[in-house]
Amino acid sequence: MIAEHDIISPEEITIASISSKLLLPFFQSYVQAGFPSPAENYVERVCDLNDLCVTNAEATYFVRVTSDSMFDDRIEAGDVLVVDSSRDPVEGKIVVACLNGDHTVKRIHYAKEGVVLLPANNKYQPISVKAGDDFRVLGVVTYVIHKPL
Repeated sequence: MIAEHDIISPEEITIASISSKLLLPFFQSYVQAGFPSPAENYVERVCDLNDLCVTNAEATYFVRVTSDSMFDDRIEAGDVLVVDSSRDPVEGKIVVACLNGDHTVKRIHYAKEGVVLLPANNKYQPISVKAGDDFRVLGVVTYVIHKPL
């Protein structure tokens, strides 16, 4: 069973829309955590975040995280996940799943006994999917949009 504090409400799930473009400056070089080079102070091209984060628009949606159960995977409450429902939920991927009507984000593990949803915070217990449970994977997390402190 998914704990109440770990449930993603339906209001936190939004379908991705790429009907409009938002072109932003894109610096081709990587950013160092030191002093920037004066020679790198120019824009090489523009980037649309849809092009960067969405590979299959018809199968992509956004989910806002509401708990800290994936904290050790650097997913925090308030973050926005980009989720692709066309990708296969292979072993070890972070997925958005629905278990008995409740939505959650966890790392998927396939055990001999069946599917186990693994949190990335030792404050929480793994969730074993039991025979007869209404379970489905809604998609694989492809990006995490995280606001810095």
